[in-house]
Amino acid sequence: MKSIINYLKEVICGVWSLLKGMAVTGKYFFSPGQIVTQKYPNNRKSLVMMERFKGEVIMPHNEKNEHKCTGCGICEINCPNGSIEVISKMITTDDGKKKKAIDKHIYRLGMCTFCALCVKNCPSDALAFGQEFEHAVFNRALLIKVLNKPGSQLMKGVE
Repeated sequence: MKSIINYLKEVICGVWSLLKGMAVTGKYFFSPGQIVTQKYPNNRKSLVMMERFKGEVIMPHNEKNEHKCTGCGICEINCPNGSIEVISKMITTDDGKKKKAIDKHIYRLGMCTFCALCVKNCPSDALAFGQEFEHAVFNRALLIKVLNKPGSQLMKGVE
């Protein structure tokens, strides 16, 4: 008897969940409110992507060509398919100490699954998602990018 009551509770909960979902869908169907559909590619020049859009991974630099990447390699470790490679070098600071710095931060866009593990797990918030989304190329080598700009250095205060 108890199993029949549990079964009926589960059926009622399932039907209730279905009706709640259908109510949301019906609300948007009959009164859509703000329209979020873009008329792409007709509006390429005025197209604005949403803030939560996950485009290619970028490394933001400030106006002094400084970045926040310490070369720790956590992004490389967390990448499930190896689309990130951090090549680091040892440099000597002004006070004579040896310090690790990035030489190249290589990002293979063609291999990326846009899972965001590299961006979420970066301890210094050195990586972010860009808004660029048109990546069709005839040569796959163009999808391999070096994220740190030439001559860039670590931002002061980031350790």
